[in-house]
Amino acid sequence: MDFKKHFELRDKHAFLSASNYHWINYDEDRLRERWKNFRMAQEGTRLHAFAAECIALGQRLPKAKRTLNLYVNDAIGYRMQPEQILYYSENCFGTADAISFRKDKNGKSILRIHDLKTGVTPACMSQLHIYSALFCLEYGFDPSSIGIVNCLYQSDEVLVDEPEPEEISSIMDKIIFFDKCIEEMKLEE
Repeated sequence: MDFKKHFELRDKHAFLSASNYHWINYDEDRLRERWKNFRMAQEGTRLHAFAAECIALGQRLPKAKRTLNLYVNDAIGYRMQPEQILYYSENCFGTADAISFRKDKNGKSILRIHDLKTGVTPACMSQLHIYSALFCLEYGFDPSSIGIVNCLYQSDEVLVDEPEPEEISSIMDKIIFFDKCIEEMKLEE
């Protein structure tokens, strides 16, 4: 048999895919809930791309106490880089929504990482702490030698956290240890 090629579908995934088969157990209400979440995730992806473009262009949004506006305007104000990959290894890397590293008015180096959350599930700072650890590992900084400011933008609020250096160091140690464990497991395969 000569199978159809469907080139336009390569690297795409259907909502009702065979590999994500749990939908066969859904009723219509559950299907509607999952579809709504799926569409919200797509909208979040588009909002992140829009925000990154605004930041890259220096295009501020109208001053308003709305999540997207606050995030974009703050990132521009702090002269942040959007969508920056932070890399430790093939086993541990991630993309910070917005990041900057520069001296404050007192001459202290400050790492600032902002994260835009478009969903309704309350977010926590752990993701930003990991980004902070990845930054320190990639660029060779001791967290106790710099200031760190992590900000989460969600539900028209800004949550600000200045983690203790020991907290970031602990994550760095775990990244190093787990990366080594993964590499050892790869050799055992």
